[in-house]
Amino acid sequence: NRRILEEQGILLDVTAIDWEDAVRICGDLLVQTGKVETTYVEAMIRNIHELGPYILIAPSVAMPHARPEDGVIQEGISVVVLKEEIAFENGKKFKVLIGLSALNSKSHIDILQKIAEVISQVKSIERLKNATRYDEILRLFNEKEEHES
Repeated sequence: NRRILEEQGILLDVTAIDWEDAVRICGDLLVQTGKVETTYVEAMIRNIHELGPYILIAPSVAMPHARPEDGVIQEGISVVVLKEEIAFENGKKFKVLIGLSALNSKSHIDILQKIAEVISQVKSIERLKNATRYDEILRLFNEKEEHES
């Protein structure tokens, strides 16, 4: 059973200067865990400059991503929990980033479903925002699939 998140893909209590810095930290984790090329991180940031903060997917949660052809090597996610909330230019704030790297639309759906499961529950979002240990976050993303047949 492949896990979409590993411990090396998580950073907690992160201080970022601005949204761009936060997204870069999130993207760099994907690079370090062998999920994407560095070009992908730049594409993530470029997308937000071009399209605005469309990556806000739940209260306080942003999901930066780019296209597979922007440098995806392997699918997976990274999770960054900021020390303080950070705002986009439009004033919308976030505290948790879920960096997404998906190879194709099929794999995309699976990962997005998993993320949707986590962020559709207020208590899960609270657990994400207040996590102090890696295993709390690993459990949120990896626990559910263990129960499925």
